[in-house]
Amino acid sequence: MKTSARNELNGKITELKSGGVMSEVIVKISDDITISATITNDAKESLGLKIGDNVSALIKSSLVLLSKEKLKATARNNIKTKVTEVIKGAVNSEVKLSVGKKSLCAIVTNDAISDLQINAGNEVYAIFKASSVILIA
Repeated sequence: MKTSARNELNGKITELKSGGVMSEVIVKISDDITISATITNDAKESLGLKIGDNVSALIKSSLVLLSKEKLKATARNNIKTKVTEVIKGAVNSEVKLSVGKKSLCAIVTNDAISDLQINAGNEVYAIFKASSVILIA
């Protein structure tokens, strides 16, 4: 399957919490990194998700926020990464990040790159909401 999402993280479901309408799915993508996704209960049932299943998590690069400090925020995913490359465009920059052996990409404004002084080699936190994660089973 081809998608326009720049970020695809593969992992194993370690937790499922179901509510009245939504479910939270915790996906372990490496020994020390998990991500949280919230999906409808209908989607959980349609995908037949259960603990131990392998899934792919898609996150659009425009939904990834960057911070030089770990933030206490409502976004459930706050992953420490290392900047491997900053590619400047006319308005926005593409920031490539390494997460251990995996990678992420964020699209942010050039003003944000300048304000935060984000450069290759910096450690930054990639932040995204659980509702911004699309799961593929």
